[in-house]
Amino acid sequence: MQSVVDDWIEAYKTDRDMALLDLINFFIQCSGCKGVVSGEMFRNMQNSEIIRRMTEEFDEDSGDYPLTMAGPLWKKFKGSFCEFIAVLVRQCQYSIIYDEYLMDTVISLLTGLSDSQVRAFRHTSTLAAMKLMTALVNVALNLSINMDNTQRQYETERNKNVAKRANDRLELLLQKRKELQENQDEIENMMNAIFKGVFVHRYRDAIAEIRAITIEEIGMWMKLYSDAFLNDSYLKYVGWTMHDKQGEVRLKCLTALQGLYYNRELNTRLELFTSRFKDRIVSMTLDKEYDVAVQAIKLLTLVLHTDEVLSPEDCESVYHLVYSAHRPVAIAAGEFLFKKLFSTREPEEEGAPKRRGRQSPNANLIKTTVFFFLESELHEHAAYLVDSLWESGADLLKDWECMTSLLLDDPVPGEEALTDRQETALIEIMLCTVRQAAECHPPVGRGTGKRVMTAKEKKTQLDDRTRMTELFAVTLPPLLAKYSIDTEKVTNLLQLPQFFDLDIYTTGRLEKHLEALLRQIREIVEKHTDTEVLEACSKTYHALCNEEFTIFNRVDIARSQLLDEMVDKFNRLLEDFLQEGEEPDDDDAYQVLSTLKRITAFHNAHDLSQWDLFSSNFKLLNTGIENGDMPEQIVVHALQCTHYVVLWYLAKVSEGSHRKEELVSLRKQMRMFCLMCQRYLTNVNTTVKEQAFTILCDVLLVFSHQMVSGGREQLEPLVYSPDDSLQTELLSFILHHVFIDQDDDTGSTDGQQDDEAAKIEALHKRRNLLAAYCKLIIYNVVEMNTGADIFKQYMRYYNDYGDIIKETMSKTRQIDKIQCAKTLILSLQQLFHEMLSELGTGFDRSSSAFCGIKELARRFSLTFGLDQVKTRDAIAMLHKDGIEFAFKEPSPQGEGNPPLHLAFLDILSEFSSKLMRQDKRTVHMYLERFMTFQMALQRDDCWLPLISYRNSLQAGGDDDTMSVVSGYSSRGSSVRSKKTKAATPTATVAAAKRKLPEGSSRTRVWKSDCSHYMAMLECRRGTGLMEEDEEPIVEDVMMSSEGRMEDLNEGMDFDTMDIDLPPSKNRRERSELKPDYFDPGSIMDESVSNSLLLYSTIITLVILFLVLTQRSKLNILIGCTGALNLN
Repeated sequence: MQSVVDDWIEAYKTDRDMALLDLINFFIQCSGCKGVVSGEMFRNMQNSEIIRRMTEEFDEDSGDYPLTMAGPLWKKFKGSFCEFIAVLVRQCQYSIIYDEYLMDTVISLLTGLSDSQVRAFRHTSTLAAMKLMTALVNVALNLSINMDNTQRQYETERNKNVAKRANDRLELLLQKRKELQENQDEIENMMNAIFKGVFVHRYRDAIAEIRAITIEEIGMWMKLYSDAFLNDSYLKYVGWTMHDKQGEVRLKCLTALQGLYYNRELNTRLELFTSRFKDRIVSMTLDKEYDVAVQAIKLLTLVLHTDEVLSPEDCESVYHLVYSAHRPVAIAAGEFLFKKLFSTREPEEEGAPKRRGRQSPNANLIKTTVFFFLESELHEHAAYLVDSLWESGADLLKDWECMTSLLLDDPVPGEEALTDRQETALIEIMLCTVRQAAECHPPVGRGTGKRVMTAKEKKTQLDDRTRMTELFAVTLPPLLAKYSIDTEKVTNLLQLPQFFDLDIYTTGRLEKHLEALLRQIREIVEKHTDTEVLEACSKTYHALCNEEFTIFNRVDIARSQLLDEMVDKFNRLLEDFLQEGEEPDDDDAYQVLSTLKRITAFHNAHDLSQWDLFSSNFKLLNTGIENGDMPEQIVVHALQCTHYVVLWYLAKVSEGSHRKEELVSLRKQMRMFCLMCQRYLTNVNTTVKEQAFTILCDVLLVFSHQMVSGGREQLEPLVYSPDDSLQTELLSFILHHVFIDQDDDTGSTDGQQDDEAAKIEALHKRRNLLAAYCKLIIYNVVEMNTGADIFKQYMRYYNDYGDIIKETMSKTRQIDKIQCAKTLILSLQQLFHEMLSELGTGFDRSSSAFCGIKELARRFSLTFGLDQVKTRDAIAMLHKDGIEFAFKEPSPQGEGNPPLHLAFLDILSEFSSKLMRQDKRTVHMYLERFMTFQMALQRDDCWLPLISYRNSLQAGGDDDTMSVVSGYSSRGSSVRSKKTKAATPTATVAAAKRKLPEGSSRTRVWKSDCSHYMAMLECRRGTGLMEEDEEPIVEDVMMSSEGRMEDLNEGMDFDTMDIDLPPSKNRRERSELKPDYFDPGSIMDESVSNSLLLYSTIITLVILFLVLTQRSKLNILIGCTGALNLN
């Protein structure tokens, strides 16, 4: 770039007019304009005239220009363009820019171009002018520094004694200062010209990219030359633009301000601006653009350097963002929180021994973290708080020695001990920090995808695991002993060994601590019956029982002893509990339940097949069915334990070689268990029924036909498909236990908050039940048409289950489009039957029930997306089934009255817009097969559904001529500057009309009409108008109802919603549906078909006559329109 600029400077010195002309053309061509400014134009024309000439030569057909083009080449072009301007000014700063010719001409040209209506000119010239201004600011800054140095030298020389003073030097310094002052004034004039001529107008430009350029550069000016630009006269533009509608511009404002607030020396100059726009900056932390919110938080972090600027309310509005799901926002908020609350650390005395444990400087900071966590009542997610603070306060969060000391050691005199609630919070935070250090990835919901760790990160991870294992191997047993009764604390503490480096137990000679840990876990299992605690113990044993480590044998022995005792105790208690002739008391039931809970929790993570738990659990469940008085929780845990038995047996069979007897035994157990679950679906207890339903769905899914995929054909004897009765019971359970009102499922509880929590929990449970059943539909375990009873609830329960039902529809469509369409129409038919049963045959089509069905049909229609080719067969089949349903039942009032279900055509018309043009004709012909001649002539209100449905099929369905006419007429006013092209079709039409032979009036009208449309088709194909200007076919694929465009996003989550409209070259006549696609054989015999065909022919001739009489008027109208276009 340096050599290019030097060559241009040499050319300028030789012939400045030609060199300047090259520079002008450079700016013009960088805008994407192919026009060239000639020497004559440069000499004889004003800038405005040159710009007008270039605008006329600009090719506006293409919206792209160099600054907006994508790709690395054009990105490099933009950087080189900006660099060229900076280098040019830098190389000319000592002489050429002061010649009152170069800069005046360039600034005048760029100012004129920046005011152009052509976006390319305006964008490119604004960028050039702003970069030119930045380069001039650097020159002005250098001049200011030189002036200060000269003044200082002058003062020094003048203060010398008269004998030592050099008068010649004083004169030279005065002369130099005068020249610098003149240059400074001239540069300021140039900058004022650019600022007032370009910036003041373009910072409010309609294009966001242009506004962003101006704000970015003014931030550079204030940062580079703060003495001249860092004042309220310039800061106000940044403050005003922070309210810009485009996130890109708001982002530039914040980054510009960050550069200013970073320099603490400038804070005093920003006081007025801060007080004026502080509230706006705080509000931008909640910006809808996450990038803007992140930069706003970072700016407030810099503002913290200024004392007492942010109020407690301002800080609190940022604090809660540490719980944001968007990780960059949370990280920025965590840095703000850390600097605000944890930046004040107690200074350590030099030479004093380093304080550790609860005496360390981090003790108070850890307490502060606990207090903050407890006070933020809106959130209870310690993992998110830890992740937010990890990058800024990892050293504090990894001080596990201090945390364990705060939990185990007694407080020193004068120190306030932690409360029970604070200890619980500290243990939870400690667990989260251990998990974060061991796994090195954010919690669920904040993941940004898998990231490959660097070598440094891997080393840090290994060091942290080693350090945490060495510490907690020693401290965990006493912690468990201290809090063994507290369920929540013990549950969190028991998760710590899952992150240990188990080799440390051997290499660090910590076996005695391992024995202490196993003793504590055993005692906890014997003390607790809470499911969470027992599952935590089970997972800890699973983590410690790793065959790769030498401690496996020791842990395995302890585990086996514990399980032996539990199973023996369970069998003994069960025998006494089920003993005939005796009524079991509550104490016996409690003992059985507590032991069963422990076995179930361990069976979740450990294979207990050697203890044969299936027979004992099945006996328990069978007794519950026969007697009907089995306690609820015993049945629930027995079902769960039996489920684990079957799954572990399947895992064992699937791993490798197996005997035929094992497959037979597993198949027998599985089918017996499924039958047992099916019997429990009719239990009086809701919790038992829900457990049986969930487990049954899981078993059916695991043992479905999917299990033989992936080379597991040997498992085919295990495949189990539910019979019709089981499918019916499953569907009935969903309809009676999921699709219910909220108040029906929850009883009254104490307090409004508890009531809301209970409702949320109940809704969550029902959503899980529905999701379990929908998986059966998706994986084809139950018939897809059973989904009709689910889909019809889409609108009524949209807030509760809308996402699940929508995803189910999407997945079923991917499996079988046609069957999915038949299921959707079946759901609408079921709702229609229910409406008839409720309102009777004489219902009002404006009733809420009918409008609700029609709205559901519209929502279903939106889910098919915009690609008509992909959904063509499915939509056609949907119309076929809908037409058959509408004419299936004759009117109970006899002939001459509409069929019973005719109003269903009004619902079916919501799908007409999804039909392709040629398919509309086919569907219309199929509809006419069901119609009689009298039906076509009816105009009563009761026949309106048929009329509206036929109209929806005829709209754009006869042929492509109507679409060509509408497209032609609509484009006549929208094509920018193509009047010559627009005149061609009219001239062709007129020529075609002049060549018509004489004949009868009807013949003339018919031939004129045909010639007109043929001419239009020729115009479409021959002149290239449709190829160049044609837009994708949108009018056919949009929804039929008007005023509902905002609901187009309803189906945007589906895979079929990929908007992949074909280019103009793909717009061609597609083959119609096969003639036998709508097979009439199943509906009518040949004689009826022939009679209906005769009726349809007569109707067609009548309609054709009416249309032709109207088209003569249409030809006159089109001829007038064409004449207007020619004029």
